[in-house]
Amino acid sequence: MRKSEFIAIATVGLIASCSFYSYEQNRVEERERRKSSQVSNIDSAQSVGTAPDFSAIKDTKQKKQAFFDYLRPGIALENKRVADERIKLESIEQAFNTQSLESSDISYAERLGRLYNVKLTTEGVTQSWLDKMLHRVDVLPEALVLVQAANESAWGTSRFATQANNFFGQWCYSQGCGLVPLQRSEGMTHEVAKFSSAQQSIHGYFMNVNRNKAYEDLRDIRYQRHLNGESLVDTQAAMALTNGLLKYSERGEAYVNDLQSMIRHNQSFWESSQTPQ
Repeated sequence: MRKSEFIAIATVGLIASCSFYSYEQNRVEERERRKSSQVSNIDSAQSVGTAPDFSAIKDTKQKKQAFFDYLRPGIALENKRVADERIKLESIEQAFNTQSLESSDISYAERLGRLYNVKLTTEGVTQSWLDKMLHRVDVLPEALVLVQAANESAWGTSRFATQANNFFGQWCYSQGCGLVPLQRSEGMTHEVAKFSSAQQSIHGYFMNVNRNKAYEDLRDIRYQRHLNGESLVDTQAAMALTNGLLKYSERGEAYVNDLQSMIRHNQSFWESSQTPQ
Protein backbone atom coordinates (compact mmCIF):
# COMPACT_ATOMS: atom_id res chain seq x y z
CA MET A 1 0.00 0.00 0.00
CA ARG A 2 1.28 3.47 -0.89
CA LYS A 3 1.88 5.81 2.04
CA SER A 4 -0.74 8.27 0.72
CA GLU A 5 -3.29 5.47 0.44
CA PHE A 6 -2.68 4.36 4.01
CA ILE A 7 -3.00 7.92 5.34
CA ALA A 8 -6.28 8.40 3.47
CA ILE A 9 -7.72 5.20 4.83
CA ALA A 10 -6.56 5.99 8.34
CA THR A 11 -8.21 9.41 8.18
CA VAL A 12 -11.51 7.91 7.09
CA GLY A 13 -11.28 5.31 9.84
CA LEU A 14 -11.09 8.01 12.47
CA ILE A 15 -14.44 9.49 11.42
CA ALA A 16 -17.56 7.77 12.77
CA SER A 17 -19.89 6.93 9.89
CA CYS A 18 -23.67 7.19 9.95
CA SER A 19 -24.46 3.62 10.93
CA PHE A 20 -27.10 4.62 13.51
CA TYR A 21 -26.82 1.30 15.35
CA SER A 22 -28.37 1.24 18.81
CA TYR A 23 -26.03 -0.29 21.35
CA GLU A 24 -28.82 -0.44 23.87
CA GLN A 25 -30.88 -2.53 21.47
CA ASN A 26 -27.94 -4.88 21.08
CA ARG A 27 -28.03 -5.58 24.80
CA VAL A 28 -31.78 -6.28 24.63
CA GLU A 29 -31.41 -8.67 21.72
CA GLU A 30 -28.66 -10.61 23.47
CA ARG A 31 -31.00 -11.22 26.40
CA GLU A 32 -33.63 -12.30 23.89
CA ARG A 33 -31.25 -14.77 22.28
CA ARG A 34 -30.31 -16.31 25.59
CA LYS A 35 -33.97 -17.20 26.17
CA SER A 36 -33.65 -20.02 23.65
CA SER A 37 -30.67 -21.98 22.44
CA GLN A 38 -32.68 -22.59 19.25
CA VAL A 39 -32.26 -18.96 18.22
CA SER A 40 -28.50 -18.84 18.51
CA ASN A 41 -25.77 -21.19 19.62
CA ILE A 42 -22.71 -18.94 19.69
CA ASP A 43 -19.64 -20.62 21.12
CA SER A 44 -17.84 -17.84 22.94
CA ALA A 45 -14.67 -19.92 23.01
CA GLN A 46 -14.41 -19.40 19.24
CA SER A 47 -14.97 -15.65 19.33
CA VAL A 48 -12.40 -12.92 18.74
CA GLY A 49 -9.95 -12.42 21.61
CA THR A 50 -7.67 -9.55 22.59
CA ALA A 51 -6.43 -7.50 19.68
CA PRO A 52 -2.72 -7.27 18.84
CA ASP A 53 -1.10 -3.84 18.90
CA PHE A 54 -1.53 -3.18 15.20
CA SER A 55 0.25 0.17 15.43
CA ALA A 56 3.42 -1.67 16.45
CA ILE A 57 3.47 -3.69 13.22
CA LYS A 58 5.47 -1.58 10.79
CA ASP A 59 5.41 -3.85 7.75
CA THR A 60 2.20 -3.04 5.87
CA LYS A 61 1.63 -6.54 4.54
CA GLN A 62 2.17 -8.09 7.96
CA LYS A 63 -0.18 -5.55 9.54
CA LYS A 64 -2.90 -6.35 7.04
CA GLN A 65 -2.46 -10.08 7.51
CA ALA A 66 -2.59 -9.72 11.30
CA PHE A 67 -5.69 -7.53 11.10
CA PHE A 68 -7.58 -9.85 8.77
CA ASP A 69 -6.56 -12.96 10.72
CA TYR A 70 -7.71 -11.33 13.95
CA LEU A 71 -11.23 -10.59 12.73
CA ARG A 72 -11.82 -13.65 10.54
CA PRO A 73 -12.95 -16.04 13.32
CA GLY A 74 -15.52 -13.55 14.59
CA ILE A 75 -16.91 -12.95 11.10
CA ALA A 76 -17.16 -16.70 10.53
CA LEU A 77 -18.97 -17.05 13.85
CA GLU A 78 -21.52 -14.40 12.94
CA ASN A 79 -22.08 -15.87 9.50
CA LYS A 80 -22.61 -19.29 11.08
CA ARG A 81 -25.19 -17.81 13.45
CA VAL A 82 -27.04 -16.05 10.65
CA ALA A 83 -26.88 -19.12 8.38
CA ASP A 84 -28.41 -21.26 11.13
CA GLU A 85 -31.16 -18.69 11.65
CA ARG A 86 -31.89 -18.64 7.93
CA ILE A 87 -32.10 -22.43 7.73
CA LYS A 88 -34.72 -22.38 10.46
CA LEU A 89 -36.51 -19.47 8.80
CA GLU A 90 -36.65 -21.35 5.49
CA SER A 91 -38.05 -24.39 7.27
CA ILE A 92 -40.77 -22.16 8.72
CA GLU A 93 -41.51 -20.87 5.21
CA GLN A 94 -41.82 -24.45 3.96
CA ALA A 95 -44.15 -25.33 6.83
CA PHE A 96 -46.19 -22.18 6.16
CA ASN A 97 -46.60 -23.12 2.49
CA THR A 98 -47.81 -26.58 3.45
CA GLN A 99 -50.02 -25.24 6.27
CA SER A 100 -48.18 -27.32 8.85
CA LEU A 101 -46.79 -24.68 11.21
CA GLU A 102 -46.24 -25.94 14.74
CA SER A 103 -46.32 -23.92 17.93
CA SER A 104 -42.52 -24.16 18.16
CA ASP A 105 -42.24 -22.61 14.69
CA ILE A 106 -44.43 -19.70 15.71
CA SER A 107 -42.49 -19.19 18.95
CA TYR A 108 -39.21 -19.14 17.04
CA ALA A 109 -40.67 -16.75 14.46
CA GLU A 110 -41.76 -14.39 17.23
CA ARG A 111 -38.29 -14.31 18.78
CA LEU A 112 -36.45 -13.97 15.47
CA GLY A 113 -38.85 -11.28 14.33
CA ARG A 114 -38.15 -9.23 17.43
CA LEU A 115 -34.40 -9.55 16.87
CA TYR A 116 -34.65 -8.36 13.28
CA ASN A 117 -37.25 -5.65 13.92
CA VAL A 118 -39.97 -7.41 11.90
CA LYS A 119 -42.43 -8.36 14.62
CA LEU A 120 -45.30 -10.71 13.92
CA THR A 121 -48.72 -9.08 13.76
CA THR A 122 -51.93 -10.57 15.11
CA GLU A 123 -52.11 -12.52 11.84
CA GLY A 124 -49.01 -14.48 12.84
CA VAL A 125 -46.66 -15.77 10.17
CA THR A 126 -47.59 -14.36 6.76
CA GLN A 127 -45.92 -14.36 3.36
CA SER A 128 -45.22 -10.65 3.74
CA TRP A 129 -43.45 -11.27 7.07
CA LEU A 130 -41.44 -14.13 5.55
CA ASP A 131 -40.37 -11.99 2.58
CA LYS A 132 -39.13 -9.21 4.86
CA MET A 133 -37.27 -11.66 7.06
CA LEU A 134 -35.67 -13.51 4.15
CA HIS A 135 -34.25 -10.18 3.01
CA ARG A 136 -32.74 -9.55 6.45
CA VAL A 137 -31.56 -12.91 7.71
CA ASP A 138 -28.60 -13.79 5.51
CA VAL A 139 -24.80 -13.91 5.49
CA LEU A 140 -22.32 -11.19 4.55
CA PRO A 141 -19.14 -11.64 2.45
CA GLU A 142 -16.02 -11.86 4.57
CA ALA A 143 -14.18 -9.47 2.25
CA LEU A 144 -16.83 -6.79 2.68
CA VAL A 145 -16.77 -7.00 6.48
CA LEU A 146 -12.97 -6.99 6.58
CA VAL A 147 -12.49 -3.92 4.40
CA GLN A 148 -15.17 -1.97 6.22
CA ALA A 149 -13.49 -2.80 9.51
CA ALA A 150 -10.11 -1.77 8.08
CA ASN A 151 -11.54 1.45 6.69
CA GLU A 152 -13.52 2.44 9.78
CA SER A 153 -10.82 1.54 12.32
CA ALA A 154 -7.69 2.62 10.43
CA TRP A 155 -6.55 -1.02 10.40
CA GLY A 156 -7.32 -1.44 14.10
CA THR A 157 -5.32 1.59 15.24
CA SER A 158 -8.06 4.20 15.74
CA ARG A 159 -9.00 5.47 19.18
CA PHE A 160 -12.42 3.87 18.84
CA ALA A 161 -10.95 0.46 18.03
CA THR A 162 -8.28 0.46 20.73
CA GLN A 163 -10.36 2.01 23.52
CA ALA A 164 -13.88 0.87 22.68
CA ASN A 165 -13.52 -2.32 20.60
CA ASN A 166 -15.47 -0.46 17.92
CA PHE A 167 -14.22 -1.53 14.49
CA PHE A 168 -17.15 -0.24 12.42
CA GLY A 169 -17.79 3.34 13.55
CA GLN A 170 -21.11 2.46 15.16
CA TRP A 171 -22.92 5.17 17.09
CA CYS A 172 -25.00 5.15 20.27
CA TYR A 173 -27.15 7.86 21.80
CA SER A 174 -27.22 7.51 25.60
CA GLN A 175 -24.81 9.67 27.56
CA GLY A 176 -21.83 7.57 28.60
CA CYS A 177 -22.62 4.70 26.22
CA GLY A 178 -19.34 5.16 24.38
CA LEU A 179 -16.59 7.61 23.47
CA VAL A 180 -17.32 11.20 22.52
CA PRO A 181 -15.82 11.97 19.09
CA LEU A 182 -13.14 14.61 19.40
CA GLN A 183 -14.51 16.44 16.36
CA ARG A 184 -18.23 16.03 17.08
CA SER A 185 -20.23 18.86 15.53
CA GLU A 186 -21.94 21.37 17.79
CA GLY A 187 -25.44 20.27 18.71
CA MET A 188 -24.75 16.57 18.06
CA THR A 189 -25.23 14.19 20.99
CA HIS A 190 -24.09 10.84 19.59
CA GLU A 191 -21.16 8.88 20.95
CA VAL A 192 -19.16 6.10 19.32
CA ALA A 193 -20.43 2.92 20.96
CA LYS A 194 -18.19 1.04 23.35
CA PHE A 195 -18.26 -2.75 23.07
CA SER A 196 -17.03 -5.25 25.61
CA SER A 197 -15.23 -7.17 22.88
CA ALA A 198 -14.40 -7.09 19.20
CA GLN A 199 -16.83 -9.98 18.79
CA GLN A 200 -19.65 -7.82 20.09
CA SER A 201 -18.65 -5.11 17.64
CA ILE A 202 -18.81 -7.59 14.75
CA HIS A 203 -22.20 -8.79 15.95
CA GLY A 204 -23.43 -5.21 16.14
CA TYR A 205 -22.25 -4.55 12.60
CA PHE A 206 -24.07 -7.60 11.26
CA MET A 207 -27.31 -6.64 12.96
CA ASN A 208 -26.93 -3.05 11.80
CA VAL A 209 -26.51 -3.99 8.14
CA ASN A 210 -29.21 -6.64 8.30
CA ARG A 211 -31.84 -4.48 10.02
CA ASN A 212 -31.24 -0.81 9.35
CA LYS A 213 -33.55 0.84 6.83
CA ALA A 214 -30.54 2.69 5.41
CA TYR A 215 -29.18 -0.57 3.99
CA GLU A 216 -32.28 -1.91 2.25
CA ASP A 217 -30.46 -1.59 -1.07
CA LEU A 218 -27.68 -3.90 0.14
CA ARG A 219 -30.24 -6.47 1.27
CA ASP A 220 -32.08 -6.23 -2.05
CA ILE A 221 -28.84 -6.83 -3.96
CA ARG A 222 -28.06 -9.82 -1.76
CA TYR A 223 -31.59 -11.22 -2.07
CA GLN A 224 -31.46 -11.06 -5.87
CA ARG A 225 -28.11 -12.87 -5.85
CA HIS A 226 -29.69 -15.51 -3.64
CA LEU A 227 -32.62 -15.95 -6.03
CA ASN A 228 -30.22 -16.16 -8.98
CA GLY A 229 -28.12 -18.83 -7.29
CA GLU A 230 -25.06 -16.57 -7.14
CA SER A 231 -22.50 -16.74 -4.35
CA LEU A 232 -23.09 -14.51 -1.35
CA VAL A 233 -19.60 -14.87 0.06
CA ASP A 234 -17.06 -14.45 -2.75
CA THR A 235 -15.25 -11.31 -3.92
CA GLN A 236 -17.87 -10.58 -6.58
CA ALA A 237 -20.56 -10.62 -3.90
CA ALA A 238 -18.53 -8.25 -1.74
CA MET A 239 -18.11 -5.84 -4.66
CA ALA A 240 -21.81 -5.96 -5.49
CA LEU A 241 -22.98 -5.40 -1.91
CA THR A 242 -20.82 -2.29 -1.46
CA ASN A 243 -23.30 -0.53 -3.73
CA GLY A 244 -25.85 -0.80 -0.96
CA LEU A 245 -23.69 1.11 1.52
CA LEU A 246 -24.05 4.62 0.14
CA LYS A 247 -25.68 5.75 3.39
CA TYR A 248 -23.06 4.19 5.67
CA SER A 249 -20.92 7.29 5.37
CA GLU A 250 -21.57 10.95 4.65
CA ARG A 251 -19.03 10.50 1.83
CA GLY A 252 -21.55 8.42 -0.09
CA GLU A 253 -20.26 7.26 -3.47
CA ALA A 254 -16.66 8.15 -2.62
CA TYR A 255 -16.91 5.86 0.40
CA VAL A 256 -18.23 3.00 -1.74
CA ASN A 257 -15.44 3.57 -4.27
CA ASP A 258 -12.90 3.35 -1.45
CA LEU A 259 -14.34 0.02 -0.28
CA GLN A 260 -14.30 -1.40 -3.80
CA SER A 261 -10.71 -0.28 -4.29
CA MET A 262 -9.71 -1.91 -1.01
CA ILE A 263 -11.44 -5.16 -1.96
CA ARG A 264 -9.56 -5.29 -5.26
CA HIS A 265 -6.25 -4.22 -3.75
CA ASN A 266 -6.37 -6.80 -0.94
CA GLN A 267 -7.97 -9.66 -2.83
CA SER A 268 -5.00 -11.97 -2.34
CA PHE A 269 -5.55 -11.94 1.43
CA TRP A 270 -8.89 -13.79 1.25
CA GLU A 271 -8.92 -15.54 -2.12
CA SER A 272 -7.61 -18.77 -0.61
CA SER A 273 -10.09 -18.68 2.28
CA GLN A 274 -13.26 -18.39 0.19
CA THR A 275 -15.57 -21.39 0.15
CA PRO A 276 -18.64 -22.01 -2.02
CA GLN A 277 -21.99 -20.84 -0.67
